[in-house]
Amino acid sequence: MAADPADAAVVAAVAEAHRREWAFVLAATVRVTRDLDLAEECVQDAYAQALRTWVERGVPTSPGAWLTTVARRRAVDVLRRDATLRRALPMLLLDEQPGAEPEPREDHIPDDRLRLVFTCCHPALAETSQVALTLRLLCGLTTAEVARAFLVSESTMAARITRAKHKIAAAGIAYRVPPPEELPARVDAVLTVIHLVFTIGHTAPAGADLMRRDLVERALDLARMLAALLPDDPGVLGLLALILLTDARRGTRLGTDGGLQLLAEQDRTRWDHAAIREGAELVRCALRHRPPGRFALMAAIAAVHSEAPTWDDTDWHEVVGLYEVLVQIWPSPVVALNRAVAVGFEQGPAAGLAALEPLTAEPQLAGYGYLAAARADFLRRLGRDAEARQAYEEALLMTENRAEQVFLAGRLAEITERNRA
Repeated sequence: MAADPADAAVVAAVAEAHRREWAFVLAATVRVTRDLDLAEECVQDAYAQALRTWVERGVPTSPGAWLTTVARRRAVDVLRRDATLRRALPMLLLDEQPGAEPEPREDHIPDDRLRLVFTCCHPALAETSQVALTLRLLCGLTTAEVARAFLVSESTMAARITRAKHKIAAAGIAYRVPPPEELPARVDAVLTVIHLVFTIGHTAPAGADLMRRDLVERALDLARMLAALLPDDPGVLGLLALILLTDARRGTRLGTDGGLQLLAEQDRTRWDHAAIREGAELVRCALRHRPPGRFALMAAIAAVHSEAPTWDDTDWHEVVGLYEVLVQIWPSPVVALNRAVAVGFEQGPAAGLAALEPLTAEPQLAGYGYLAAARADFLRRLGRDAEARQAYEEALLMTENRAEQVFLAGRLAEITERNRA
């Protein structure tokens, strides 16, 4: 029997509301429950109820408001029925009474979502746990998606999140909104969270779409709020600049046929030049602070690309130099990979391949498709087709984003066709 189109429309509406509204609904519900686990459970119940109710009554005009109301009512019911359980769990030290609507008040954190980020980034937890927990809650990401962001296995990430929750419960850690003087101690973790939200949105780890625009927009919103909160923090300025400069290319990353467009192929006249100007000015402000931070350096690299009139005008010497500094202050395998790719464009594919070689033994990159894809491109440019084909096949096995899969398969087909000729 054919599926009811109305049911399919509701499923699609709930999925869209999950992508766009999850953070708003959860953050608003936390203010009632004063407990993260309970809030998450109530929000999940609200989404489940939406699947049933919206079929009967239609999708509401404001899905987020509907979901928030249902989640908060569910939370009030749970708290009233089981006050003992509520007292036994870690609680946010907010002023509202359980189940009460929050009173309007002055607040140095202007948005519930940003407040939730700061709350989760508690210094008593390891920073990796803070970031993983926040991504899980703020974005509604699955454990597998969070694991991909950290380049670890799903089981490793599941254990990490579980240990963090156990520590919260066992230690009785109080979740609370930090006063202004405590914000600096949490800023680096908060910046890491927002950066990862943007990264996951900019190129979705899996699925049919190249990007998750809801996450890109969420990261930009959070970065702007953070910049309003801490206008002189160089890390904040650098992160906002990085997001603006990178997202300025959003409209040209896919061609008219829906295919992936590399930076060299994009129509730069269609980039968002107002965002580029704003980002470039923020970079200059961030770089006035010494020593420069990682986000300021990443933004400076993005600015070099954004301000080059054409691909051939890219100052690869400057890009490599910026990566050299970045890899010293932030020795990440992904930074080292990006540096190696830049070396390949500055000095040629053989030099790039040599720079990639040590990274093939890096455990964190063992399942990272971009390493195999970079090797494949250098090998292709060197005419080493048999090795390039193997590297492209390896990259395809590790890539779950459909747009990237189609691109890699196209490259593989080109090599195969060339060898038949």
